[in-house]
Amino acid sequence: MRIGLLTQGGYPYVSGDAALWCERLVRGLEQHEFDVYALGPGPHQEAGGPRVPLPPQVRRVRTAPPWTTEEPTYGRRARRRFAECYEELAGAVCTRAGATGGVPGAKAPEEPGGLADRFGSALYGLAELAREQGGLVGALRSDIAVRALERACRAPRALCAAHEARVSDLLTIAAHLERALRPLSLDWYDDDALGAADLCHATTGGPPALCGLLARHFCGVPLLVTEYAVHLRTHYLTSGPHTAAPAVRAVLAAFHGRLTAEVYRAAELLTAGDAHARRWQERCGADRARIRVVYPGTAAERFAEAGEPALRTDPDTLVWAGPVDPGKDLGTLETLLYAFAEVRREEPKTRLRVLGTPAGTEGAAYLGHCRTLAARLFPDAAEGDHPVSFEETVSSEETGVSDAYAAGAVVVPSGGAEGFPAGLVEAMLSGRATVSADVGAVAEVIGGTGLVVPPHDPGALAEACVALLRDPGRRARLGAAARARALELFTAERNTMAFHGIYLEIASRCPVRRAARDEPRPFAAPAESLVPGHLTGPEDRSMPRGVPAWAADSTQPPVEEAR
Repeated sequence: MRIGLLTQGGYPYVSGDAALWCERLVRGLEQHEFDVYALGPGPHQEAGGPRVPLPPQVRRVRTAPPWTTEEPTYGRRARRRFAECYEELAGAVCTRAGATGGVPGAKAPEEPGGLADRFGSALYGLAELAREQGGLVGALRSDIAVRALERACRAPRALCAAHEARVSDLLTIAAHLERALRPLSLDWYDDDALGAADLCHATTGGPPALCGLLARHFCGVPLLVTEYAVHLRTHYLTSGPHTAAPAVRAVLAAFHGRLTAEVYRAAELLTAGDAHARRWQERCGADRARIRVVYPGTAAERFAEAGEPALRTDPDTLVWAGPVDPGKDLGTLETLLYAFAEVRREEPKTRLRVLGTPAGTEGAAYLGHCRTLAARLFPDAAEGDHPVSFEETVSSEETGVSDAYAAGAVVVPSGGAEGFPAGLVEAMLSGRATVSADVGAVAEVIGGTGLVVPPHDPGALAEACVALLRDPGRRARLGAAARARALELFTAERNTMAFHGIYLEIASRCPVRRAARDEPRPFAAPAESLVPGHLTGPEDRSMPRGVPAWAADSTQPPVEEAR
């Protein structure tokens, strides 16, 4: 199969968790061919070539071109058509679902399904116009777009907050919609681009999923959307009151909600990283029957030695390891430091080892704050013999992390944000007992093979750590069970094979129909056509199965009935 892999801001130009997952997926599925379509990197990155070495199964890499705000030249008919489509799009976004226009007892003129149909019709109308005119980047920022947004916000059935939109708010909304709709102007939707793929796999929601949506519309290519972090939920979390005016936030939230609903409606299958993400997809309008939970994979070979019984394990050491990011940590490292102060009062010989990867300047500042907090909590510690040691690492792929897990007795995984706990899986693969805060998918991942405490509760965290430090037999049992569970559910190989099965499932249900193509199509021929002596052949495909050969010849005299 040929897969059109749609990425944003990562693979194959930028390293990171998303790029690492894409690389493992592509390398693990060497029986398939991949065309990578990357959104996000600038022209200097494209000129320098991919930073990630590409395997042979990657046939080509296409990158979104540099964007321009120059106003294209449109004819009168094209301008009128753009105005109609954009007006319809703005109206579908700004109209309240079920609004009655203030008439008591009146039936709602716009049901949710009707708004979804209006939005989809307008979106595909803009896409067809962009295909004919060579792009809409300038038109989406033009006065025509701003005036259409103003009329939609002033309409009687518009969102309440949209009525208060000022000119500056309308300009901000138009600029955001232009960025979100940039995939409409790409030349990726021809038969020699995404149209040549058997399946489009969007590795996240948002613009990559929109590209797959347009490939499905123009070329009939089925779409698979993977969301380890639900795009619409991320938009809700990042668009707080301090980010923009209420009118801007209301209209943009409605736009992303409509776009997400259209992607979920058109996608053949959706995959979520855990049950928590799956529930959010359902809440955002996805059909539960078309959602598959596929856990992110972790390279288990890095923890092969750590999983064995280690003689060098220090029975009095707690370990914390992971990225130091105040936006994702949400104070878990600070909570651990306060909890460790209580642990030291119960078990004076205990030590805490912190291995951190600072995430930019904010991460370095947060790590410095934690160092200061540790010095304040243990003012009497002798110099060079402090109970808390901080070790900076370059990345989580370093072998030092697995060595630290192997040397520790209890691991307190990092991360307080609601998402898949990759650090917890690494600790489980190391065969160590863990104490985790109950956030996101932690309870789902640990599955009873570790201790789970309420978040931001130093007392409960300290009590759980002390209980494990005092019971080595329980630590060993929990560690062995955790490693067995991680090897069964959370390895990179299991993740890769799950997507291999999903690819085949989608291709078997909806093979791409093409008029002319030299290479074979998967599942294009029914299985019975491969059986020797099949009834239907090239010479009589028009005849129903089971009809005798003489019936195809009109000159053949009928056979007399036996008397």
